[in-house]
Amino acid sequence: MAADLNSYLNSFFNIESKDIRTYSPLTLAYIGDAVFDVIIRSILVNKGNTAVNKLHQRASGIVKAKTQSDFVHILMDDLTQDEIDIYKRGRNSKPHTKAKNASTIEYLDATGFEAVMGYLYLTDNLDRALELVKLGIEKLELDILD
Repeated sequence: MAADLNSYLNSFFNIESKDIRTYSPLTLAYIGDAVFDVIIRSILVNKGNTAVNKLHQRASGIVKAKTQSDFVHILMDDLTQDEIDIYKRGRNSKPHTKAKNASTIEYLDATGFEAVMGYLYLTDNLDRALELVKLGIEKLELDILD
């Protein structure tokens, strides 16, 4: 079972919890991007000491918009209705930036995926975020867990 990191941080820094239902999907995606990145980087680092440039290359290949888009598509049948709703809010948002190496559709799908990751993190459901990432890695047959 994962720790409720967000609750811990709020307690440690004496931050009053907010109702995340009022958060924009882009705010959820902002933190979700970082959560997904930390999960992937942690998997890679915890597998053993490796040159940093190799770690960066492997992580970058997974956390990019195209792969996040692939994640959400392959996981769609595994998402709860709440997660699908959050994904759709993120996908339908109007980001003010554009992905460098992804189509607009892939970028919007990735934003939706990141919004789900952010939602799960902010609702102290990091276990569910980890479960989805692991399932996505397995379904996409990424060699990160080998």
